[in-house]
Amino acid sequence: MNAQAMTQTKRQGAGETLQTTGDSQTLMEIKDLRIWYRTTRGNAKAVDGVDLTIQRNEVFGLAGESGCGKTTMARGILGLTRLPGYVESGEAIYYRRTSDSTSVGSDLLTMPAREIRRMRWRHLAYIPQGAMNVLSPVTRIEKQILDAIYEHSNMSKEQARARMFECLEMVGLEPAVARMYPHELSGGMKQRVTIAAAVSLKPGLIIADEPTTALDVNVQQVILQELREIAKSMELTLIYVTHDMAVHAEMADRMGIMYSGMLVEVSPIVETFKEPLHPYTQGLISSIPAVGGGRSRMVGIPGNAPSPLNWPPGCRFHPRCPRVMDVCREKQPPMLEVAPGRLVACHLYPTPISDTTPAFEELRK
Repeated sequence: MNAQAMTQTKRQGAGETLQTTGDSQTLMEIKDLRIWYRTTRGNAKAVDGVDLTIQRNEVFGLAGESGCGKTTMARGILGLTRLPGYVESGEAIYYRRTSDSTSVGSDLLTMPAREIRRMRWRHLAYIPQGAMNVLSPVTRIEKQILDAIYEHSNMSKEQARARMFECLEMVGLEPAVARMYPHELSGGMKQRVTIAAAVSLKPGLIIADEPTTALDVNVQQVILQELREIAKSMELTLIYVTHDMAVHAEMADRMGIMYSGMLVEVSPIVETFKEPLHPYTQGLISSIPAVGGGRSRMVGIPGNAPSPLNWPPGCRFHPRCPRVMDVCREKQPPMLEVAPGRLVACHLYPTPISDTTPAFEELRK
């Protein structure tokens, strides 16, 4: 955020910051977020120092190998961290616009459980990987959606039912689905129901955590298209979490790459795939199978991700990096903006990049 464009004052005991600017596009600021898990062998530092700004009305993709901290971060900023996990430090400030065009920011990590429950559905929604993590197997679909609407809004019964049917239609489901139980629906239909429930109160932010992983590719394609269209038409912000880089290429406006509990690159989606900066990002993209063209061997990333119980010194990617330097083993690189809108944590970029920067030319090859 531009410090000169706004004034912030802390409200004692409320966990809120008054943002007096009327034109800020910032929806959420994550600052130095650390979420750890207690184990018998010490603390597993699953998320270990993440800074990220999410803009209004964007689809932000969060990518990285399994175990890099994507889901832990996504659930953590919604107040869904459960023991043995805990928030070691950091802030996740969510900005709600008020009627006078200002924004009130609330730190979701320090907000009392009762208050954050009130914000869910109305301001924040979550679409998990498995639909049955949300849906009750013994309750009809209509009751599950209507209960959420009644709990978090002042709609009448008629308004709530009209809204429910509108959302079901939005995701391509017939009104008759409302009277069914989850076991009567296919996997794709159940996932559509969770999306309909998530958008029922038009929240400002939806986090979708691998929502189509368990579905076949044809159903996945349809649901991804529907989800993106809904986000754009309803002017929602969507954080889409998946290790599937091809899905990000289709869905996201910007994306962040996580490795070993940290962000290593944040860039607009086109630039990410056209000119990936971080060697880890390059490795992820090179592992995508090419469709059409001549045959070629896929190039994976050698080695294994380190344990969150014992991160390596310096850059955490250096044991697997094909461009490792001595400084990489000794010093953790800071996240720098090396081009407009492009941030990377890598010692290959000590200064802003240009077309003639040797390190950038080397990465283009």
